[in-house]
Amino acid sequence: MTDRTDWIHPGERLDDLQLDGLKILQNPAGFCFGMDAVLLSHFIRLKEGERLLDLGTGTGVIPLLLSGKTRNTHFTGLEIQKESADMARRSVLLNHQEDRITIIEGDLRKADGIFPAASFDAITCNPPYMAAGKGLVNPESQRAIARHEILCTLQDVVSAAAYLLKDGGRFFLVHRPRRLVELFCLLEAKKLEPKRLQFVHPSAEEEPNMVLV
Repeated sequence: MTDRTDWIHPGERLDDLQLDGLKILQNPAGFCFGMDAVLLSHFIRLKEGERLLDLGTGTGVIPLLLSGKTRNTHFTGLEIQKESADMARRSVLLNHQEDRITIIEGDLRKADGIFPAASFDAITCNPPYMAAGKGLVNPESQRAIARHEILCTLQDVVSAAAYLLKDGGRFFLVHRPRRLVELFCLLEAKKLEPKRLQFVHPSAEEEPNMVLV
């Protein structure tokens, strides 16, 4: 890891990922990754030599975490927000992972114009949980876009994954249990069949608040 602290822009901080010496740039005024991203990284199964795409990668936490757990695997992160994509690129460089991680600024709804069909062995996504028109929208645009379906819907995410996955490829995502039926219907429409399901409970006595698929 380089000590090029001049790569850290005003308002940003460098957080320790507690894995293989990896660190990530984040801006607390914007959107910072949460436990859902960490849990998703543990849920994902990869084979050596595979290519993985993270849709809506944000500041690149999923590719960074996975790079510390695997070898000879290449990761691509697709992110629509310019500031987040820039932080992700700088995090990749700071961690000397540029040979393994590529960050692309782009819209997942236009994925067919960015990547050829069937380009990836695995696809991951930690999408916005709140449907359009539901709940209070954060006035900070980065947080609003990360939490609400402003720039993409769950259907957009599933459609992009179906287009980009190789035959026999795997799609991993985290979402809210209340939208599980909707998710399954969207997956079925694209001939993607759920194979593993893991509910996450805040405590043994509470209902699940996340689901990994």
